[in-house]
Amino acid sequence: MPSKSENVPVSTYADRALADRCRAQVPGAFEEVYRAYAPRMFGLICRMTGRSHAEDLLQETFLTAHRKLGSYRGDAALGTWLFRVATNVCLDHLRSRGYRSGRLMDELPDEVQDERRPESAVLGVIDRLDLERAVSALPPGARTVFVLHDVEGFEHREIAAMLDISEGTSKSQLHRARLRLRDLLASPAVPGERRA
Repeated sequence: MPSKSENVPVSTYADRALADRCRAQVPGAFEEVYRAYAPRMFGLICRMTGRSHAEDLLQETFLTAHRKLGSYRGDAALGTWLFRVATNVCLDHLRSRGYRSGRLMDELPDEVQDERRPESAVLGVIDRLDLERAVSALPPGARTVFVLHDVEGFEHREIAAMLDISEGTSKSQLHRARLRLRDLLASPAVPGERRA
């Protein structure tokens, strides 16, 4: 479920006021930010990197946000700024050497062993697992744009601002992601093996 549809409209003034209270270290101000945005950030991080590192990356996102709150100017909603911080934390993680070498050692989840069962409920879970696996196989840039656009519901203009890229690059990455996903989901799965 896209987290953006659950966004509660907050005026830029309210965001700036909350950011100002955080910068002034008013007790409870940053906790208010955390409680308002942590569930949405956790969803984004899970979609971009998988669940295994999501809690650590969520913590890193809010530590980074706390450290960089002084750079928040209030030009965009605080949630949009936090999405940008979370996206950059995820991209740094995906580019890291530890993550890449760790992926080579990852085992498939137990649910994959049930992949050929005919029950429709199980097939729905398998379809979701196939999609999650296919999304995780996308290159980081394409995955980021796909998650932000097709899952979170951001427009190319917003994605371009978050990632500091052009709208054309965002559209191109999304097109490539969709083509790659189509190929990944169309290829036959072999039980116990990942799809390429």
